[in-house]
Amino acid sequence: MFDIIQKGGAIMYPIILCSIIAFAIILERLYYLRRMKIDTIAFMNNIEGALKYNKVAEAVKICEDTEGPIAAIVKAGILKYDRPRQEMREAIEDAGHQEVPRLEKHIKILATIAHISPLLGLLGTVTGMVKAFQVIQARTIGLNPVSAGDLAGGIWEALLTTAAGLIVAIPAIAAYHYLAARVQDFVFEMERSATELINILSQRIEGYK
Repeated sequence: MFDIIQKGGAIMYPIILCSIIAFAIILERLYYLRRMKIDTIAFMNNIEGALKYNKVAEAVKICEDTEGPIAAIVKAGILKYDRPRQEMREAIEDAGHQEVPRLEKHIKILATIAHISPLLGLLGTVTGMVKAFQVIQARTIGLNPVSAGDLAGGIWEALLTTAAGLIVAIPAIAAYHYLAARVQDFVFEMERSATELINILSQRIEGYK
């Protein structure tokens, strides 16, 4: 493996660095998103049950004991339980604007790696081909015969970086789209929970009128 890396040239090292960073981001995001995932239906049922009996402090405590963006935005809405519907929605939206960047953390870096890795590979191939043809030119000037093996050897060594770049880019872009889809699922659950909470609080206020 080390011999292959050496034959690929200096560009192989930034490609390897990209692969390490991408792998670390994928593992970290998968762990984080899995930890933030909750049973939204059960959670909202508990919140509704507490608010039904006017136990606002208990509803807030449920949110504080639950990790994740859904609990955070629901808590923000509950803290505005005695305010108009528009203020509740604004509080929830403000909380959502803080939570979404946490869900998307590092994902853009993964997308960048997916885009630059093939370009690094192409750059390595181009520089490798330049070196290969320089060797061929030098041999030709020195009246030394150039065999097909010499030409093929220079070309396959140059193509190593393109292969390495694609090996990094393909999983990275697949992981990026998967993680982006997971984030969108969270956003959808947040929006649905926010709407449900506002309806619960609105019905509660109307019940006191």
